[in-house]
Amino acid sequence: MPFQSRVERSMAGDAPWLFLSPHLDDAVLSCGALIEAQAQGREIIVATLFTEATPSPHTRAAQSFIRQCTVLDAGELFQARQTEDRAVLQDMGVQSIHLGEVDALFRRRRKPPFLGSSAWERLPPELTHRYPTYRYDIALGRIAKGDRALIRQLRSDVAGLMAQTKAELLFCPAGVGKHVDHLITRELGNGHPDNVVMYSDFPYDLVADPHETQMSKLGFVPWAWDTGLDAKPGRIRQYPTQADALFPSGVIPLKPETYFVPGHTNHRP
Repeated sequence: MPFQSRVERSMAGDAPWLFLSPHLDDAVLSCGALIEAQAQGREIIVATLFTEATPSPHTRAAQSFIRQCTVLDAGELFQARQTEDRAVLQDMGVQSIHLGEVDALFRRRRKPPFLGSSAWERLPPELTHRYPTYRYDIALGRIAKGDRALIRQLRSDVAGLMAQTKAELLFCPAGVGKHVDHLITRELGNGHPDNVVMYSDFPYDLVADPHETQMSKLGFVPWAWDTGLDAKPGRIRQYPTQADALFPSGVIPLKPETYFVPGHTNHRP
């Protein structure tokens, strides 16, 4: 009998699916075609984890990110991003949940108890933020020790969502590109091995290896979805604060969505 993936088995029914999205666009970027197709016949919930910014002063990395967007105030930008995300997912027939955690670019360290508040506030932002640079911190693939309490809280949040939604499948990023927020979200998904499906992070996977060999060692095999891709660029452009920064050429490639599902060795009848 041919191997049938966890996703294909679930497609035979109509149980809810829960997608964990690190940021306010990642689920649609990486899984939009599958989500839109399945939302016709089942409840789809997208829970976005990192949906907030903090006020200035910001690091140079955060300032650079803000300049790439269409709204130049961090608070207003993230309000606009939340509004975009709700509108896109509602249009797709999908329930959206925003968990309200702070994006890695804006996450601050805890003030040391020996340092006064005024002295702390006078320090350069690169010293007061948990991930002071993008290239050497956020994209390096090392989750800061200071995020451990955050991860514990998010584990509890995701467990609550799984119980509340009765989701049969839990989709999380594979971590292609090594963005720490994506790696944290992957860790949360992998805490539910009986339900997890990992998705290849688009558009990171246009330039980075999706690590299929590593996935194979973990017992996962790739599974592709290419139905409905023609509509996906239009959905992505419904995130105007982000689309031009992500695709400065104006061209959004039609790349089949790649998922990683437990293979034969992990198959459970």
